[in-house]
Amino acid sequence: MKKFIVKKRHSIRKGQIADVFKRLRDQIGDGASLFTSDIIEILETSNNDLTFYLIGKKPLLMEYGNWVFPTLKGAIDRPFPQRRIAVDSGAIPYVVNGADVMRPGITNFTPDIQTLAPVQVVDDRYGKPLAIGIALLDSQKIRESTTGKMCKTVHFVGDEIWNLEF
Repeated sequence: MKKFIVKKRHSIRKGQIADVFKRLRDQIGDGASLFTSDIIEILETSNNDLTFYLIGKKPLLMEYGNWVFPTLKGAIDRPFPQRRIAVDSGAIPYVVNGADVMRPGITNFTPDIQTLAPVQVVDDRYGKPLAIGIALLDSQKIRESTTGKMCKTVHFVGDEIWNLEF
């Protein structure tokens, strides 16, 4: 993901809030209800593909490209069961440092994963979110694979988005 600089921050209208939650619901289904709020601020950045939505002054949602998905802090603060790829303890140190997820490290995943859609990468023991990534294959093809890259990491512990605070 490209570096970014915060350009402006302001509250959005109820109609825009409804659109954000519709797009979030398209990604995580019923889990979107965990993020509902009457007041949401938008944080526009210098990277035109990246926008954040602040809920309670925390960057809990991000818009990247054409989808809205929880940030890593959002996934930790408001855990949701959809779009999960679980990795074993051997993969955790690599994933939290930004490595992409390879098939041998995956222990489990939800059946709702779609190609080029966002996913949360979690630790298989406790289910704690470690990173947000883009699935390179859908769940059926991941099941059939034994090697290779399955998920490209776009947001992880310690990156610029993780350190973003207001």
